[in-house]
Amino acid sequence: AEKGERRDQHRPPHSPSSRGSGPTFAELGLQPALLAGLERLSIGRPTAVQRLAIPALRRGRSALCAAETGSGKTLAYLLPLLERLLGRPEEPAEAAGPAAPRGLVVLPSRELAAQVGAVAAALCAPAGLAVRGLTGGGAAGGLRRQLRAPPPGPAVLLGTPGALREALRRRFLALERLRWMVLDEADSLMDETQVVVVGATFPAGLTETLAKFADVDRFMNLCTQSLHRLPPHVQQKFIRLKGRDKLPEVLQLLKERPSSGGAVLIFCNTASTVNWLGYILDDHKIKHLRLQGQMSAAARAGIFASFQKGDVSVLVCTDLASRGLDTSSVQLVVNYDFPDTLQDYLHRAGRVGRVGSKAPGAVVSFVTHRWDVDLVRKIETAARKRTGLPVSELTEKKPKTQHTERCLLLI
Repeated sequence: AEKGERRDQHRPPHSPSSRGSGPTFAELGLQPALLAGLERLSIGRPTAVQRLAIPALRRGRSALCAAETGSGKTLAYLLPLLERLLGRPEEPAEAAGPAAPRGLVVLPSRELAAQVGAVAAALCAPAGLAVRGLTGGGAAGGLRRQLRAPPPGPAVLLGTPGALREALRRRFLALERLRWMVLDEADSLMDETQVVVVGATFPAGLTETLAKFADVDRFMNLCTQSLHRLPPHVQQKFIRLKGRDKLPEVLQLLKERPSSGGAVLIFCNTASTVNWLGYILDDHKIKHLRLQGQMSAAARAGIFASFQKGDVSVLVCTDLASRGLDTSSVQLVVNYDFPDTLQDYLHRAGRVGRVGSKAPGAVVSFVTHRWDVDLVRKIETAARKRTGLPVSELTEKKPKTQHTERCLLLI
């Protein structure tokens, strides 16, 4: 097969369907303080998942909330849950005791905790609710300082599982006042709290897993029609090539990209590949940032924030950057290494064409191994038929082999 040949999916005009002509945030019954917070964030009309989730969660029901990436799930759960806090004021906690938040959001990484924390802070400021983030990577005194807030302490706490576990162990944190909790890939649910499980993919077996520690019969299922579907306005492009040709191909993509072409995410499957590719980009004078899980907490702290601000337009990363993080400036995703699962592909593809993006963007995937072809066929079929990817196969991993990379013909 000819090196570098491309297969493009049909690319309709950029027409995100997540925002519509439905009710406004005010018509959904949100309090004026929250509406003022939305003005601070320059947020206009609700998205589909927000119109679906806000009325349901305001009623206090626990829920499994699923929607495609980039659809506005953060506001979908924050707004109704903050509304509940404002509607049920409580007596202040004792100033001398541990921090006792009434709302808790558990997030898988410090980067995502910082991002959601910024949104929560903007929403809470007009309402006078204190927000704090709790992340690890420091000494015990650092955890105590992060939890400090004027009496009655933080109303809303956002934290990573490790930091929360340590704060609970040291009794810096108490949960007796907790009224709602949102879990994103967390390990446990808490009894007698409103639980919202949020994700862009809900693979088969998730309900069975939740049933081991929660009464899932009490959960509402709030799923948009676009769940597990490829964004229809984003071009999906597959390039078949040999492994040795991936490097010149990505260099050509970056060097030919216009300066006005938006930001670029380059996904690798391992931290070592991120580092190696970064060294090559350095040699070619291509300014970039790197983000992978083996970096120290201090090293990771400002990398994604710098990328979001536009200081550098190229980020080489692992799947650490594929879940949840807002990337509305990204117009190109490059799968330098093809992802291991369909679920990983959906999350990577969801970094472009998000709510607030100025252009639909594109996903370019390098296909080098024979075991990638089955995944590509499923993706192409779903894109052509405008159907969702097969739920039962979302998390099935491709086999690992030491066979030499070879050029493949995509059928």
